[in-house]
Parts: sequence; structure tokens; C-alpha cells
Amino acid sequence: MLNSFKYKEKQLLEERTYWLAWSQINGVGPVLMRRLQQHFGTLSAAWAAPSKALAEVAGLGVQLLGAVEQKRSQLHPEQFLEQHSLKNPHFWTPADTDYPRLLLEIPNPPAVLYYQGQVNLPENQGVKPMVGIVGTRNPTEYGCRWTRKISATLAKHGFTVVSGMAAGIDTEAHRGCLEAGGRTIAVFGTGIDVIYPRRNQSLCQQIQEQGLVLSEYPAGTQPSRAQFPQRNRIVAALSRAVLVMEAPHKSGALITAHQANEFGRDVYALPGSLDNPKSLGCLGLLDWGAQIILNESHLLEMLGAIPDLDAGLKQEPPQLEPELAQVLQAVASEPIHFDLIVQQVGISTSSVSSALLQLELEGLVSQLPGMRYLRS
Repeated sequence: MLNSFKYKEKQLLEERTYWLAWSQINGVGPVLMRRLQQHFGTLSAAWAAPSKALAEVAGLGVQLLGAVEQKRSQLHPEQFLEQHSLKNPHFWTPADTDYPRLLLEIPNPPAVLYYQGQVNLPENQGVKPMVGIVGTRNPTEYGCRWTRKISATLAKHGFTVVSGMAAGIDTEAHRGCLEAGGRTIAVFGTGIDVIYPRRNQSLCQQIQEQGLVLSEYPAGTQPSRAQFPQRNRIVAALSRAVLVMEAPHKSGALITAHQANEFGRDVYALPGSLDNPKSLGCLGLLDWGAQIILNESHLLEMLGAIPDLDAGLKQEPPQLEPELAQVLQAVASEPIHFDLIVQQVGISTSSVSSALLQLELEGLVSQLPGMRYLRS
């Protein structure tokens, strides 16, 4: 049993190394890395595969294959991991057991997720509910006031507040949470050592003392317009619900809201005046079908309907064989794809399939269309 554990630990470390290595190739993103992993079984096997075999993977054209060949000839994965860790000591990849579980549900989870601050494993496991708060960088007094009130209320009721530490609504959300003694997560569109905007230096320090800073960009990465929409998908994916407090028609907050909807998260919007251009995006979301925020107690009542991801974990039958228990633990109370279960448990596809069938027969797991599973 001990040798088996050490072997699996070695496999996870190796796969972690290759998530990092593949992420260094321009044009190879999280979606393509998943395809490589599914095709070859592991990313380490994909790294060693000949170009002819790589060409069988959808999305790897001639030009990108050339880039892969060039990078593989220049980069030694184990050495690169050691060098990279000097400036980036704290990061997760999808191969790590502490990688945030909710991110694994989306099609394009970050291949590398850097962090700094206080890690809370129940958050990573999806057990402690997290709520995203987003909005305009130029809010009105009304938007600021309600953002602080809502953020403080969420903090006092055990929710972790997630936002992007941008100016405006994001900043108010983080501050409202911190002032109420709560926990907040800031997702950067820069490296975690690059504070943007600069005036949020002290706020960032507070967040690291009381919460966590995340980014998919390595240390030293400067702000770039293209990086912030990518950052928004992480905010949406981590959150069980996303609140848009104030946003004009063209706003990054609306991108976050639509991404949240695509990921199966609830979307809420704070209503505003028709005379205020900064509320028109929220009013549009309400027309589109978002839930309305009427007051703090109404919001808490609505959020109380969110399924408890921990419920299934508490009910795990103690008599299950270790492999069955491991597969059951990977299945959430929200639908999860078969491939993600295989990735999380680290055992063969056939073994996972057999275990799921047995769990279905015992009434512990249900299969949904599209090879998705959830706890019964």
C-alpha cells in the first residue's frame, strides 16, 4: 500500500511538471492540453510522443507542431520546474489534489494557477461557498454603498467573496468583506506580484493576510488588455453565484456574468435607475433572466438554495472499497464529466467506468446525458 501511494505521488509530481512545461508553448492552451492528456493518457507521455502521433490530436496543425518541436528541444521539464519555482514557489496545476475543484468543471481551467496568501482547503474543494462580485470601474455612490453592504453581509454569513481587485466595484467588494472580518479572494490579470491598479497596494496586503490572491500568469507579468477577460472566467468559475452590482452596456462585468451562466452558475444583478448609464448593463441582465437583488436578506434567502457540495461527502458510506470511495468522492452534487473524474482519481479509465457502474447500481451516483455524473 505504501509503495502504491509513493508511486501515485510520483506520478502526480511528474504530471504537474508537464502541465507547466506544456503551458510554456505559445498556442497550446488548457483545452488543447486536455485533448493531449486524453489522447496519450498523461501529458508526460504526450511530451515524449513523436510529431506524427501529436498530429493526430485535433488543433495541432503544422505550424503549432513546429512550435512544439522547437520548445521540446530547448526545454527540459524537470529543470524548468526547479528554475520556475524560484520566482513562483506557490502554484497548482490540474494534477494537484489541492487544485480548486470548481475550476475543473469548466472547459478551459488554468494550466497553472499561482497563489499567495492563506489557502483554505474547503474553498478549494468547493465545500465553502464562494460568491463573485463584479461591476464597473467607475461606480456611483449607490453602487459603492450597496456593494459594501452586500459584501459585508456575505462575509458575516460565511461566504467567501471573489473579485478581480480592479478599481471601482471590485475594490469595494474586497474592502467590504475585509472590514466585516470575512475572507476574500482576488483574481489578478497580472502576475501575483504586480499590483494593478497601483493604489491597491495596501488592499492587496490585507487580502493576503485575510484571504488569497490568484493568477494564471507567472510573476512579473504586466497588465495587458487581453488578460483581463481571461481573468474574468476564473472569477466566474470559482463562484457558486456571481453578483453584478453596477455595469454599463459594454463592461467586463457582463462578460463575467455570461461566462458564469455558461458554467452553470447563478447570476444576480442589482437594479438601478434608467437615468444612470452605469446601471443599464444590470437592467439588461435582469431582462435576460438574471435574479434580482432586492436587499441583503432576500439575497441570502436566494443563495440558501445553492446545493451544498459537502452534503455528499458527509454521507460517504464507510463500507465502500477504497477505489469506489475514491471515485465517489470525485463525483459532486453538481454534474461532472467522466473525463474529469478520471483526471481527479488518477486510476485507469476502465476502473473508473466499472466503479461508476457499481455506484449507480447501489444508488449512490446517477448518470446524465453527455457522460456526466452526479451524486444521487
